[in-house]
Amino acid sequence: MATSDKIYKCLFHPRSIAVIGASNDEFKPGGRVTKNIKENGFNGQLWAVNPRDPNIMDVPTFKSAQELPHIPDLAIVAIPAKFVLSCLQELADLGVKAAVILTAGFGEKNEEGKIAEQQMVEIAEKAGMALVGPNCSGFLTPSYKGKFAGLIPPLSGNAVDFISGSGATVDYVMECASVRGLSFGTVINLGNSIQLSVEDLLELYDEHYEKGSDKILMLYMETVRKPKKLLTHAASLNRKGCSVIGIKAGTTAAGQQAAASHTGALATSDTAVEALFKKAGIMRVNSRAELIDVACILSTVKALPLGKNICVVTDAGGPGVMLADELNRQGLQLATLSDQTLKLLAEILPAESSIVNPIDMLPSRSDEQIRDIIQVLVDHETGNIDGIVVLTGDSRMSDNGPIYHAIAEAMENSPIPVFAMLSSLTSCAEKIENFIARGKTYFPDEVALGAALGKVASWSIPADGRAELEGYDYGAIAAAINGQKGVLRPDIVERIIRGAGFKLPSQQEVQRQNDLRKMSSKVGYPQAMKVIGPLHKTDVGGVLLHIEDEHSAAGAWQKLMRIPGARGVLVQQMITGSEVILGASEEGEFGHLVMFGMGGIYAEVLKDVQFNLAPLSADECRSMIRSIRGHAIVDGVRGEEGMDEDVLADYTQRLGRLVSDFPQIGEIDLNPIKGVGTELYVVDARILVADGDAHPNHLQRERPSGIIDCIF
Repeated sequence: MATSDKIYKCLFHPRSIAVIGASNDEFKPGGRVTKNIKENGFNGQLWAVNPRDPNIMDVPTFKSAQELPHIPDLAIVAIPAKFVLSCLQELADLGVKAAVILTAGFGEKNEEGKIAEQQMVEIAEKAGMALVGPNCSGFLTPSYKGKFAGLIPPLSGNAVDFISGSGATVDYVMECASVRGLSFGTVINLGNSIQLSVEDLLELYDEHYEKGSDKILMLYMETVRKPKKLLTHAASLNRKGCSVIGIKAGTTAAGQQAAASHTGALATSDTAVEALFKKAGIMRVNSRAELIDVACILSTVKALPLGKNICVVTDAGGPGVMLADELNRQGLQLATLSDQTLKLLAEILPAESSIVNPIDMLPSRSDEQIRDIIQVLVDHETGNIDGIVVLTGDSRMSDNGPIYHAIAEAMENSPIPVFAMLSSLTSCAEKIENFIARGKTYFPDEVALGAALGKVASWSIPADGRAELEGYDYGAIAAAINGQKGVLRPDIVERIIRGAGFKLPSQQEVQRQNDLRKMSSKVGYPQAMKVIGPLHKTDVGGVLLHIEDEHSAAGAWQKLMRIPGARGVLVQQMITGSEVILGASEEGEFGHLVMFGMGGIYAEVLKDVQFNLAPLSADECRSMIRSIRGHAIVDGVRGEEGMDEDVLADYTQRLGRLVSDFPQIGEIDLNPIKGVGTELYVVDARILVADGDAHPNHLQRERPSGIIDCIF
């Protein structure tokens, strides 16, 4: 393929464009795209290719691509599917380095279409050609409007960029976002993405991102084809100041089937996708409307992260209450205002107004009151308030035009972000148009606004998970795991776990009953005894707990050794306290997915777990720990000592480091980790090492408790 710079210039800033299949019929893709390019400010050379019509829209027209006066930077192909392969070969032979295939009827249709797509890729790769599509609607960039369907809005240089695998989603989002005040910089529909994918376009954006460029990038994906590339470039863009919002559709079996029929794409694990988006700093949303809502928030926020203290200014109690409810559900809160602020608000507003947060101005509010309220909050609550929401409808008790003007001024001038909820979309339509003409965005629904604020407030900048960990012995782990395959023996597992820096209970392996007394005395009482041999110990009664003395130990030995396949007994120090689970599984190109959750009966019943991709930063580990529903139990309740969060975070980070350093580990389960305070022990463990190119994926995320009977 051509160089990144060449591809970027040809796709985003071509000097010449040839439309293959151009037409005078504006209701055909070739006609519409030619018209859009011609009439929307393209300053380069535009050529039409049509073997039957010598004059297409007064654009220089040729019978074939071979007759073109020069090799075009970009070819846009809009011809019947049966001619696409031969056309693409012709373009490749000419030396064209970028082509956009608008034509549908390929992999999304049938197996024959998938074969044709593979042939298209082979042609493009051999010629070093960048290929977009097929089954796409095209590109909108500041340089040209190479799109045949939907709205062609004015584009601005510092707005929202959008990369989508769905043309209909592009059209919907542009339509709905434009009436909300959002403007676009670049809009791309990739269709079936047989060569260039969303991840590849993300890479181009990242490599050519300049300070002051569009600060919001929206993504719509139906499959994650290149997870590592997505992670690398989304995280890079976030660190540069470009916020990335994404939809990954096809999260259910039905959705995956629909996605496959749409683009022929294979489904990916949604658990892995969720973890990938989180790690990359992509704000994941679940609908097109939510995509717009979050973009509207980001267009207003001057800097991230957004804090959690919100002040609500409203002219109606009901919407203010519903917004407060949603903020609470999102983990945000109504800021407590100072006595000085309350005193000043009381001077501004009528006596019957509510001056606590939410601040209820009553329907008789005025633009002067809104200005005064905002100024008081700016003067006395900056640092305490992270965002101001102004909710207003059409009370018919004052002119909404000046009201909206005052809100727009506040959005422009306030150091605290100001968000507008304007609910009177019909009665105040013209005044809202004037509002957005000033470059401002608004929300029509308070609950959607609260949900969008929650998405943005929960975002954190992607972190680097590589860190030096005291006591982590890479050499010891490598020596233990070298040459191992399948489910590892207990002694190998122990060497790996100790090498990674985890604490293990005192334990002894006993092969002969004559050695039981000696080994038990080394471990001490109370103790646990576990059969060695059978993989699923609990299923065969192979785990006995709370053995208090020598007599009980002898009886336990006899019972365990009667189990078919028993080769010995592991005598282990009995550990008490809370229980958690740590585990990881290999997820193909995603890498390893690390799991943290509640252990014991809590895991069985509640399935209370969190996932993230390795390697992990300390902050990512703490976020996983604090995000489980049972965090309070882990922390300690009713006077019971809990588990030290720093140790848990350290253990989680160690596991992420272990599977990153040794990707041949297909699965690992530390279940449970048990204890109190800083004395936390890996009580049971299981490690499976993959064979060759195998990608085991047996970790039962739907049932994380007793998931696997472990070895220690």
